[in-house]
Amino acid sequence: MTTLSTPATRSEATSSSPRSGSPIRRDRRRWTGWGFVLPFLVVFALVLVAPVVYAIYLSLFQEKMIGGTAFVGAANYLQALSDPNFWDALGRVALFLVVQVPVMLAVALAAALALDSARMHFTAFFRISIFLPYAVPAVVAALMWGFIYGNRFGLVGNLEDATGWDLPDLLSQSWVLASIGNIVTWEFVGYNMLLFYAALRVISPDLYEAAELDGAGPFRIVRNIKLPAIRGALVIGVIFSIIGSFQLFNEPNILQTLAPNAISTFFTPNMYAYNLSFAGQQYNYSAAIAIIMGVLTMVVAYVVQLVGTRKDS
Repeated sequence: MTTLSTPATRSEATSSSPRSGSPIRRDRRRWTGWGFVLPFLVVFALVLVAPVVYAIYLSLFQEKMIGGTAFVGAANYLQALSDPNFWDALGRVALFLVVQVPVMLAVALAAALALDSARMHFTAFFRISIFLPYAVPAVVAALMWGFIYGNRFGLVGNLEDATGWDLPDLLSQSWVLASIGNIVTWEFVGYNMLLFYAALRVISPDLYEAAELDGAGPFRIVRNIKLPAIRGALVIGVIFSIIGSFQLFNEPNILQTLAPNAISTFFTPNMYAYNLSFAGQQYNYSAAIAIIMGVLTMVVAYVVQLVGTRKDS
């Protein structure tokens, strides 16, 4: 006997079967996405969020001779803002940033433009040669350049003995900041060059052909086409360089053993915080200095980003 299904029966069967747009299926997809993101969130929380929160917590306390650890609120921050050693270190890093970063980025941009001009032979060789110092660890680079700078045991001393010249002491108090700037420039020119060169390679060749038909020369093409097209990469390079300047630590810390009279324990804010923490056992005050530098770096980088991307909005 054949059973005929009524419209009501068919509608009930259809509504009872799971569909792709059902709430259960949508909830399952939503939790599946969180499952993929969860490993990153766990690592992010443990590696970044937790240390920052703990540093902020430490900065709100002080170790008292009587009474142990006590909550002091913003006292450590106020002490840092009135600490002449901190301001001396911050001023030195600011000078380093203002001088070294433009020089490094200008050299990197010139190298990227030269490689992109299609007028150089052995382009791949020059590209890898400029980028190769970036692969050298900062500690190794500082040791290598420290040996070169030595006037008693290094290349400078050998040149003085061979020529009789009286060369400047590059590890003296007057020259050590410029010497560190040379090391950092040597290390990171290749990285920024590759960043700018990758952005230049994305530019459509049609723009160059149209500019040449209009009679534009090489310098006008660079000024009116290439530089505006890679402005985003330039902003990224500036931001990364600013962050790296405020984090200056490895190079002066390694060279301190070679030039103890020129590089003090508070040569940079990071060195000051490091020595306060691990040599002076002032963990709370060190945490306050670290938080101040982190906030300052974030503010400066954000302002640079706003200025660099203002015309895009």
